[in-house]
Amino acid sequence: MSTRPANEIYNSRELNAPVEVVYQAFANPLHLKEWWGPEGFTNTIHEFNLVPDGKWKLTMHGPEKGNYENSSVFKIIKPNQLITWTRHSQPLFDMEIGFESLTNSTSKISFRMIFKTVGECEKIRKFAAPKNEENFDRLESWFVCWRGNWFRE
Repeated sequence: MSTRPANEIYNSRELNAPVEVVYQAFANPLHLKEWWGPEGFTNTIHEFNLVPDGKWKLTMHGPEKGNYENSSVFKIIKPNQLITWTRHSQPLFDMEIGFESLTNSTSKISFRMIFKTVGECEKIRKFAAPKNEENFDRLESWFVCWRGNWFRE
């Protein structure tokens, strides 16, 4: 049994969707805006250039009030395997999203948030980990809505 570094937050979920579909749910901003973020949030994606050094800028709109500006720069893009980025808006951390094929029709997605210090990580751990699970819930709901239309634009 492995333990994770104290400066990381890690969540993962097995999904009833092929890895290519899970990857496209993130890689296509038209799909991504529909499920990204915690329960009740909506998104306006201003820029999404999924290449190394490409920018991702979005506004997350809270369910009750508040708009949350997010700015990141992509670092590594390995289709159907890995996407990494560095956040340039608070809170600051590096993000890794892993995509793993389990069978022809199932896959696993993982979020790994890496902070420079344990203290920075601990400031948001108590709410980030459960909110990541809400994000996975929204992704699963999106699959149910789009099943059969996954690769259509």
